Amino acid sequence: MALELRPNCECCDRDLAPDSLDAMMCSFECTFCSDCTTTLLNGKCPNCGGELVRRPIRPAAKLVNNPASTKRVLKADGCASIKAA
Repeated sequence: MALELRPNCECCDRDLAPDSLDAMMCSFECTFCSDCTTTLLNGKCPNCGGELVRRPIRPAAKLVNNPASTKRVLKADGCASIKAA
């Protein structure tokens, strides 16, 4: 099964294209932008506590048969609870 390649940051809802070098993810595919990862999350997924690493780029030719997800995932409060902590 291929990675979902989610289209947005779960914290700030920033668009993250399938070829974005700013997309970070954990082993459960929770997805965040590099800005939120470094400034708010300290490199750890707020959902599972796992390490956030740069999401791999799927070659454009492979996106034809294995497209990126269009389902946006957003934390209910963005990362407001993390900002307040």
